[in-house]
Amino acid sequence: MQQDQDNQKNLLLAIVLSVGVLLAWQVFYAGPKLKDDQERRQRVQHELSQSKEQAPTAPSTATQPGAAVPSAAPLATAATRNAAIEASPRVRIETPSLTGSISLAGGRIDDLVLAKYRETVDPKSPNVVLFSPSGAPHPYYAEYGWVAGSGVTQPMPGRDTLWRAEKDAPLTPGSPVTLVWDNGQGLIFRRTIAVDTEYLFTVKDEVENRTGAEITLHPFQLISRHGTPPTAGYYILHEGPIGVLGDAGLQQLHYADLLKDGGKSFKQTGGWIGMTDKYWAAALVPAQTTPYDATFSGKKGAREYFQTDLLMAGVSILPAGQGSNVSNLFAGAKQVSVIDAYQEKLNAKNFNLLIDWGWFWFITQPLFKLLHWLSHVLGNYGLAILATTVLVKAAFFPLANKSYESMAKMKKLQPEMEKIRERFKEDRAKQQQELMALYKNQKINPMAGCLPIVLQIPVFFALYKVLFITIDMRQAPFFGWIKDLSAPDPTSVFNLFGLLPYHVPEMLQVGAWPLVMGMTMWVQMQLNPQQPDPIQQKIFNWMPVVFTFMLASFPSGLVIYWAWNNVLSLLQQYTIMRRNNAEVHLWKNLGVDKWKARLQAAKSIDTTKLRGHLASASNRLPQSLTKALQRGENKSAEAARGGQTGMARAVNEARRETMTREQALRTLGLEPDATEKEIDDALAEEELRRRESALNGSDHAIAARIDAARDILRGKESS
Repeated sequence: MQQDQDNQKNLLLAIVLSVGVLLAWQVFYAGPKLKDDQERRQRVQHELSQSKEQAPTAPSTATQPGAAVPSAAPLATAATRNAAIEASPRVRIETPSLTGSISLAGGRIDDLVLAKYRETVDPKSPNVVLFSPSGAPHPYYAEYGWVAGSGVTQPMPGRDTLWRAEKDAPLTPGSPVTLVWDNGQGLIFRRTIAVDTEYLFTVKDEVENRTGAEITLHPFQLISRHGTPPTAGYYILHEGPIGVLGDAGLQQLHYADLLKDGGKSFKQTGGWIGMTDKYWAAALVPAQTTPYDATFSGKKGAREYFQTDLLMAGVSILPAGQGSNVSNLFAGAKQVSVIDAYQEKLNAKNFNLLIDWGWFWFITQPLFKLLHWLSHVLGNYGLAILATTVLVKAAFFPLANKSYESMAKMKKLQPEMEKIRERFKEDRAKQQQELMALYKNQKINPMAGCLPIVLQIPVFFALYKVLFITIDMRQAPFFGWIKDLSAPDPTSVFNLFGLLPYHVPEMLQVGAWPLVMGMTMWVQMQLNPQQPDPIQQKIFNWMPVVFTFMLASFPSGLVIYWAWNNVLSLLQQYTIMRRNNAEVHLWKNLGVDKWKARLQAAKSIDTTKLRGHLASASNRLPQSLTKALQRGENKSAEAARGGQTGMARAVNEARRETMTREQALRTLGLEPDATEKEIDDALAEEELRRRESALNGSDHAIAARIDAARDILRGKESS
């Protein structure tokens, strides 16, 4: 019994701590983050009214003295994105997955729109914008170029360099584009850009040396982003600068860290670097055998600036010779199949980690493949979520059953364990020794009940992670009102799910599926016996309500998964408890037993007798009405006789009582040692009071009691 109470306390403590952590995260992280995002948007609006922005200081990323990646200096801010695009001549990009353009000013890839994805589920909504040029409200672009090596004084192409396209044709998967720029001092630069049908650019930079002397140039590539982008803000998902840098491995940095620390540099070979959002990313993939200096950098100012860049080892170019550098740029949606194909094609180290699979990637990735396959088989991603949850539950059913069997055996040993604890309560070491001996004799492993649960936790967390990060769930419909599984349930109980014509505040946006989740959670908790502590029971009763409000803002796909998982857990636990002959408290806690008893009592009523009683009552009704009228006519006479009858009855009842002399004196308000004179005076006073005032119905009993007291004191009854 004591251990059960300890287990309940531990469970309660774990629940309280979990809720506390979630609430603290909401108050101290999510709330301030939302406020920061609002302030950031206000700053952006302020910047749109300014004509120029200050350029940040260039990050120092030199492979040798004199070599550094150029800074991400912005252009003058335009009123709109389209105005910034029209400010420079361009080469169009037309692919099945991307549309946009390449700026001939600087040769930047700075205008990309995802042709297969829209902002909302509305088919008329705008397509998702990935890259925007410097000078637009939200600049985000990729830039390539050369940095002069030691002793080289010739001008290099920069952000204002106007390149010339060799032919007037758009960039398509079957038609690369070549840009040319002659510095007028013996160096001719060529940039050939190719693109596939998905999201991969191949950029080849070439330099022809006509200077008559050997030169050394350093190719560079960078991704620049101006302003801190809005992020989901969930701890299970990384959004921000990212890269796998040679032996340094995976690097995941946050925008705030770069602003605080200034940057981080690496000297490595192989890998990739870039920036990622929840569903989209841009990454630089260099030649995997060429050494480089990689830098993550950030700078504060009127607007924040972030840059990830690679400065490659120097390329020596002989007179009349040529030097070149080939690299790749990924810019698009983080589709798993596409990312995996690029990893194999480019042989880029751990390129699949561009998708945040988490610590349990070895579980998360197979679960995603299962979920993805089921979505194609069933034709609906929501059904795939339900089916995957069923398969995972079925796979772990033997472990769950083993866990409960072990706990049931432990429960049977509770009396023996309590005796050992009581016998050796002063000697902890001996107590543990005897308990272990008991486990050994009964062939029970005390950890057998916990191990299956521990093994299940990573799997269900991995499934939760898959549902959160995968782009497959974005704008995927379910049945009914759910048009986007990646968005919260749009309904709310506080406007009767849209029946009342007013908008509900975001904090009260509690939809139908969160309510289903909360109800299934509450029913699942009813499987356990009521807590002996009423405060604990109240906390358990309120937990589903708290979680309903907390999860109301989560993607509806996750809420559906949680609700379905609750239902399956309820059925699983109920089945296991029945198989192990354990008491199931569900029906008792839900009050089903009481309703069964009432139903049984209702069934046991003899309907024949009931009909007989009703018939008899209906026959007596006229007689009853006649008697009632007669009683009304005699009402005044009965009232007159009532006073005398009540007085007589009160007197008789008072006299039937056994009253002692002491009680008689107390009735008259006298002390036990009162004299005869005091008694006579008291009786005379009571008689006078009776004559002066008429007695009402409530005074009859008092008068009768005084008469009884007079009889006792005058010797008519024995004391």
